[in-house]
Amino acid sequence: MHSLSNEALNEIKYLLDDRYRRYNHFDFIETDPIQIPHSFARKEDVEIAAFLTASIAWGQRVTIIKNARRLMSLLDNAPYDFICNATESDLESLRGFVHRTFNSNDCMFFIRSLQNIYQHHDGLEAVFDKGFKTHQHIAGTLTHFRKVFLQSTHEKRNEKHLSDVSRNSSAKRLNMLLRWLVRHDEAEVDLGIWKNIPTSALMLPLDVHTGDVGRAIGILSRTQNDWKAVEEITDVLRQFDPHDPVKYDYALFGIGVFGEKDKG
Repeated sequence: MHSLSNEALNEIKYLLDDRYRRYNHFDFIETDPIQIPHSFARKEDVEIAAFLTASIAWGQRVTIIKNARRLMSLLDNAPYDFICNATESDLESLRGFVHRTFNSNDCMFFIRSLQNIYQHHDGLEAVFDKGFKTHQHIAGTLTHFRKVFLQSTHEKRNEKHLSDVSRNSSAKRLNMLLRWLVRHDEAEVDLGIWKNIPTSALMLPLDVHTGDVGRAIGILSRTQNDWKAVEEITDVLRQFDPHDPVKYDYALFGIGVFGEKDKG
C-alpha cells in the first residue's frame, strides 16, 4: 500500500464516509441488480435469486438486470420450488438462455448444483456457514463453497463461472453476493438475511471501478484486481470501520460509476 500519513487517511475516511451516505440509500436499488432478490419474500427465493443474479453480474447493469429477470421468469418466478422439483426435462426450458459467456449449458449446471446443495447440504446459507465456521475467513469460505458447488457433474468450461480464490481470483461476484446477504443497515439496500457470518469478515467486491478509485485515492497500490488486491484494500477499509468495512463499496463504486473520479 502507498505510505499514507494519519492526516491523509483521515481525509480519505471523511470522503468515503460522505459518499457512503450519499450512495447507500433505497433509491440505489432501482438501478442495481440487487433489485432482483429484493423482488422476493421467501428466504430461499431471495438467496437463490441473489446467487444467480450475482453469478451473471458483469457487463452493463441494464443488461444484467434484464437477463436476471429473464432467468427468474424461466424459473417460473419461484426459484426455490423450481430447483427443488426440476427434472432434466424441466431444465430444457433454460435452453437458449445466455448472458455474455454464461450460456444455457452453464445455467443448467448451476441449477443442478443448487439442487444438490438444497437436497444434500441444507441450502446455500448452510454451505457458506460451514465454510466460515471451518476457516474463520472469507477466502476459505469461498474455497469450501466452490468445492461443494462443483460436486455436480459438469464440463470443465462450467468452472470458469465460479471464482477460485486459491488461484488468486478477486471473486468479485461472490464477495458481492455475501455483501448482499450478510450486510444490513438502516438504508436496507443490502438484504442482511444471513446472520452467522460477521459483517466484519466480509471482503470488498473489487472490480474495475472500485479498483481504479482505490488507486486514485491512494488506498490500493497493487495493479492487478486479484485476491491480493482485495486483501490490501479491505485491510485499509477495516481501519476506517472494523465492524463494516465493505460498506465503503458504495462509496468507491459510486465515485467510479457516477463520474466523480474523472472530475478529480
